[in-house]
Amino acid sequence: MAVAELTLQERINVYEQLFDKLDLGIRVIDRERRPLIYNSKMRAIESMTLSDFTDRPFMDVFQFRDEKESRLIQALKYERSVEDKKQTYFNAKGEVITTINHVYPLSEDGKVVAAVEIAKDVSRMEQILRDKRTNEEGTRFQFQDLLGESDRFTEVVAQAKHSARTSSPVLIIGETGTGKELFAQSIHQQSDRGAKSFVTQNCAALPESLVEGILFGTAKGAFTGAVDRPGLFEQADGGTLLLDEINALPYHLQPKLLRVLQEKKVVRIGEAKERPIHVRLMATLNEDPIKAIDEQRLRQDLYYRLSVVSLFIPPLREREDDITKLARFFLRKYNNRFQLKVERLTDEALHLMQFYEWPGNVRELEHTMEGAMNFLSDETVMDVHHFPSHLRLRQSQRTADSPEAKSLPAQMAMFEQHLITQAMESYNDNVTQAAKSLGISRQRLQYKLDKYRK
Repeated sequence: MAVAELTLQERINVYEQLFDKLDLGIRVIDRERRPLIYNSKMRAIESMTLSDFTDRPFMDVFQFRDEKESRLIQALKYERSVEDKKQTYFNAKGEVITTINHVYPLSEDGKVVAAVEIAKDVSRMEQILRDKRTNEEGTRFQFQDLLGESDRFTEVVAQAKHSARTSSPVLIIGETGTGKELFAQSIHQQSDRGAKSFVTQNCAALPESLVEGILFGTAKGAFTGAVDRPGLFEQADGGTLLLDEINALPYHLQPKLLRVLQEKKVVRIGEAKERPIHVRLMATLNEDPIKAIDEQRLRQDLYYRLSVVSLFIPPLREREDDITKLARFFLRKYNNRFQLKVERLTDEALHLMQFYEWPGNVRELEHTMEGAMNFLSDETVMDVHHFPSHLRLRQSQRTADSPEAKSLPAQMAMFEQHLITQAMESYNDNVTQAAKSLGISRQRLQYKLDKYRK
């Protein structure tokens, strides 16, 4: 069958199948503003389906204030074409959509019968760039904010302070929650770049299709919808760029990052012009660099270039001497934030915190303290029962597994302590009522409470 013999509907079906293969949003509306083609990419960009248009005027669906805001309507009414223009609007759910558009009227026998919109989604890129502007203004931490007195921690702080005097790349290695960005901000603040931009980007949060453009910038015409836009290196010029989780950066892009570091020049996608940059690069890594290299998440040559200065942040389980200080700091912080008057933690609470391994490190400790503060109102003391059950369970398991806990007296004491803790929790630390439920005198219970607190 010749193409000319296809019916209009058959042609539309063929075009729809073709358009669904494209990585561009395609929308075609007729003179009555009804959707003729609405391809899968456009539906994904707008998080909508054809049913969202059912019995609803086009202008209402997208919440335009007037027809001048809709380029498709302008194309239908006035035969206006638009190329490479950014448009921000709302979908049927009220969500913000940002695209780079080409809009054209479609004619038959000299009469406009439809309009087509070809769109490239840049909503994600716009959000990332908005985050960058926030981060540039959000450098808050300095070295005096790094709390800790353990030998390993003070040693790495001293190394970080020395690195603030130069512009060498810095690789900060540590588990999640150890405070790697706090170190990066502190180095930036104390350096001669402290008054300039501090731009940070989590590489794991970047869609792979946008990474190169976000890092190095784009030139108009480099691809459909591309506009002249500086990348993160240009935005951080004169200051510091922190790439968080560098091992999440696509492996094939790492050589280009290495060239930028070595040549101190950046080339935007779609142009040949080299732009000189004066940026200090810092990067973080949340795993053993040797493992990342062996498993091809980090190029060896990039690692050597980044690790001119290497800072290894110790996990909290290796900073036992700092746990109490950090806990008391967070107690003061959330006292102020929640307008509470908690004066101290019990010895049992502090002992439990020392006993726990803190797989989430300082971040987990802070969240634990914040959570515990939510269970306090008029109380002035934070105790074990305010902590999450998994902390208390972990302590019970480890205590029960110790050799000393195997004897009959030890197990009886543990059981007694367990019953007392349950009673105190049930009666909100009311000693009189807890003692009555246990069948002992108030004085006897108070004696046992003092005994177990020692």
